[in-house]
Amino acid sequence: MQYRTIGDATVSAIGLGAMPLSIENRPDERRAVATVHAALDAGVTLIDTADSYHWHAGEAGHNELLIARALARYGGDTSDVLIATKGGRGRPGDGSWTVTGTPEHLKRAAEASVKRLGVEAIGLYQLHKPDPAVPWAESVGALRELLDAGTIRAAGISNVTTAQIREAHAILGDGLVSVQNQYSPAVRDSEPQLRLSAELGLAFLPWSPLGGISRSSLDGPSGPTSHDTAFHRVAAGHGVSPQRVALAWLLSRSPAVIPLPGAGRPASITDSAQATEIRLSEAELAWLESEMPS
Repeated sequence: MQYRTIGDATVSAIGLGAMPLSIENRPDERRAVATVHAALDAGVTLIDTADSYHWHAGEAGHNELLIARALARYGGDTSDVLIATKGGRGRPGDGSWTVTGTPEHLKRAAEASVKRLGVEAIGLYQLHKPDPAVPWAESVGALRELLDAGTIRAAGISNVTTAQIREAHAILGDGLVSVQNQYSPAVRDSEPQLRLSAELGLAFLPWSPLGGISRSSLDGPSGPTSHDTAFHRVAAGHGVSPQRVALAWLLSRSPAVIPLPGAGRPASITDSAQATEIRLSEAELAWLESEMPS
């Protein structure tokens, strides 16, 4: 396993996106816990969760509680595990997602997450998504208050523009340590945010980093699938999965990148964690780039 930094914390270069363990079509708790344990066994020390990662109404915090139970049942040392959670979104239970970025809500949500996770302070607390009904500075100001109160140790922002990153950085200073946006071989709209994050010394945490690859193509959910993309051919040459190659490509983009592949079964995260062992040549990287959507 390779390691990278988020603020003052050293974490595995591949994290675990825990959302699939709690939303629609989630596994039973036995397999969910086994997935978290497989991640820990593979050297993963960053687990990404959120208070809104649940399925049915009335079970807010399902994923946070699950992660807390899984860590408590693990037989090894978990003191170096960084749990990154998020607040500011909700799920009423009909499959939709809401956004609430008022300072009052964010502070209450963070305090509730502390209790569910069973920690003294949250290692990394991220504002899940900007609320168009609330001035950005007010939402980010709530993170500043949570830092000052010791409720959280570090702050992050998610689903943001470069302008929002700059404004948050001005408000939070060194308290801002990460940006989490969608980024994958198939979805590269956040290239500017990645570059800015690296420039400011922030970790860049791609969510849904296997976009396209998980469907064996880069064509998106409605396009044709193919088992003969550049990712598959490079993977065959290394004797690994195309998903592992996609994560290795992401790691090559910048030392700031720490992908968060989702996993619903132990084998998935075990495979993803091994992406740090792949060394892609310049020729392979150029080949992959040539076949990606522009």
